[in-house]
Amino acid sequence: MNLQYRLKIVRDNKVFELFVISIIIFSSVMIGVKTYPLANWVDTVFYVLDYAITIFFLIEISIRMAAEDKLRHFFKSGWNIFDFTIVLISLIPLDDSEYALIARMLRLFRVMRLVSFIPELRVLVSALISALPRMGYVALLMFIIFYIYAVIGNMLYAEINPTLWGDLGVSLLTLFRVSTFEDWTDVMYETMSVYGLSWIYFLTFIFLSAFVFLNMMIGIVVEVLDEEHKKMNAEVEQEEHDKVEQRQVNMEQQLLEVNKKLDRLLQQQPN
Repeated sequence: MNLQYRLKIVRDNKVFELFVISIIIFSSVMIGVKTYPLANWVDTVFYVLDYAITIFFLIEISIRMAAEDKLRHFFKSGWNIFDFTIVLISLIPLDDSEYALIARMLRLFRVMRLVSFIPELRVLVSALISALPRMGYVALLMFIIFYIYAVIGNMLYAEINPTLWGDLGVSLLTLFRVSTFEDWTDVMYETMSVYGLSWIYFLTFIFLSAFVFLNMMIGIVVEVLDEEHKKMNAEVEQEEHDKVEQRQVNMEQQLLEVNKKLDRLLQQQPN
């Protein structure tokens, strides 16, 4: 059994995977604890643990890279590149005063490695990234509606309350407040004291922004999420198929080695 095959066994071992996830969670909790006032000896312990965790992640990523048949296969996966980048930036030394703050901030991104280890999180992130181009068009249409309503709101209500409708920028912020339902009725009743039918303006805007466009966004995400689930299932089936084939190849190699040894033993025996 060669070294690469042993590394593959370690890489694919669920216990090893759970141990890595535990280290990631522990590292993230440790960073959170550091935000509280701590004794000097605790800071020292955390400092040592941080370096130990960095070394562990370096060993872990090295095992995964060495387990590949060819190194370039490792970098074919976007998640592997992500993990490699996170581990690489974690190597920035904390004791360098010039980069200490940057190093601490970058170490916070270790928690993002949970995404690459948990399949369901990978699906969610992949779905979000895949949905962004489609959501962009919906967002553009939403901006057009916001822009039109903001200009109308400035024309009609600027004299009523310049703080909320004084120019295009604050009008957009007011409409964003209305779309989040944050005391929007106070804004509407204020304008209704002058324009009795201004409720039409607010209700139509809320209908478009909070119901139509929001449901369009949700529909896009659900559709893409379903597509990503199908892709993940197909990848899992392919991985299982590849593992079975690899086991068969390894068994055949082991049988050949056993047969060779038997032949040697038979040849060594006297007639």
